[in-house]
Amino acid sequence: MGTKDLLRYTAPTMAAMVFGSIYGVVDGLFISNCAGKTAFAAVNFVWPIIMILSTIGFMIGSGGSALVSTTRGRGDDELANRQFSLLSYFSISTSAVLAVLGFIFMGVLVAALGAEGELLRQGTLYGRICMFAIPFACLALVFEPFLTAAGKPELSLKYSVIAGCTNIVLDALFVWLLDWGVAGAAAATSISSVISGGCPLLYFMRPNDSFLRLGRTSLDWRCIGKACTNGCSEMVSSLAMNVVSTVYNVQLLHYLGEDGVAAYGILMYVSMIFSALFVGYTMGSAPLMSFQNGAGNNVEKRSLLRHGLAIISVGAVMMFCASELLAVPLSRIFASYDADLLALTIHAFRIYSLSFLFMGFAIYASSLFTSLENGVVSAIISFVRTLVFEAGAVLLLPVLFGAESIWYSFLVAEVAATVLSAVFLLALSRRYGFRD
Repeated sequence: MGTKDLLRYTAPTMAAMVFGSIYGVVDGLFISNCAGKTAFAAVNFVWPIIMILSTIGFMIGSGGSALVSTTRGRGDDELANRQFSLLSYFSISTSAVLAVLGFIFMGVLVAALGAEGELLRQGTLYGRICMFAIPFACLALVFEPFLTAAGKPELSLKYSVIAGCTNIVLDALFVWLLDWGVAGAAAATSISSVISGGCPLLYFMRPNDSFLRLGRTSLDWRCIGKACTNGCSEMVSSLAMNVVSTVYNVQLLHYLGEDGVAAYGILMYVSMIFSALFVGYTMGSAPLMSFQNGAGNNVEKRSLLRHGLAIISVGAVMMFCASELLAVPLSRIFASYDADLLALTIHAFRIYSLSFLFMGFAIYASSLFTSLENGVVSAIISFVRTLVFEAGAVLLLPVLFGAESIWYSFLVAEVAATVLSAVFLLALSRRYGFRD
């Protein structure tokens, strides 16, 4: 498969991931401009907790789609469909339990992170409302790679566009026109999550023209364990990323106050869209690598690797250039009402954009090893990239070099993660047939 064909195949998944990231971005735009800086900081303070509770979706989606695609590559479509059904039901039940626990303990969690007063009140309110949609948000993450594995990536894009447009309209209604503040933003996000997770659920429940359909299955802990092992890197990556975001929020609240938390939130919204392109490509191409791995086709696996690295490299340069050019206008969209916050955001943006040059390589490497059914290496890359490199940098750099150095933590972590990914890829290239 050539580069153009590969991009054409993965484009719907990339676009779907971008539209999926719009939920948080649109919330941020309306909250920041309509509800004010404290409400904006509250949402950013709580958002990592919400995403942590959704991480099972990343695990089952990536690990399960790799397992199902590999099973198909071996010629057993019936087993692949039973595995898909089991993993979907497991995701629904587990995410429902997490949602209940999240609702009960949301206030305790937000307070434990250091929030007080209005920051605590508004953050708790936003988080509890979002808990009602956690099972659907989880299903959206589960079904995204399964739609690609089923040869229907365009449906993932379609559902994401519908959900994203719904979120925009409801944010305008609830936050801007009705002035419901964080409660309105949470309601808009929750309804959109129901759409993004509910639409593919209905598709797979009914007769369809893909090879996957929800149906009868039996409890198979080996299948669940295999999927969880395969996808643990994606779960670790998402979990660690949001844990690290929490660490950033705590550090920024300590060193720079609410302005620091708000500026970091703006950076994360922009990064969410940019990194979604990398994640979308890796999710879209992973089933292809899994299928060829199951079929034992080393020639095609090498081709996919070469084209993948080339696409990530070109995309990295393009994202860096775009972020540098758009630093001022994007910052103004979020923070034009506060001169100090705007100046801080633009300054941080210029530094943070350097990390886009390296970000995609670790994301791709982690997904690559998941598609090759090596969840251990994939998890190591994800874990070390976030909980070791990023958390370590944001905790140590301010102590050694002052508050300014917080903004360089991203770059330091991504460079180190790229080196680690290259070491694993070179060390295991013969094992997976990437070189003779």
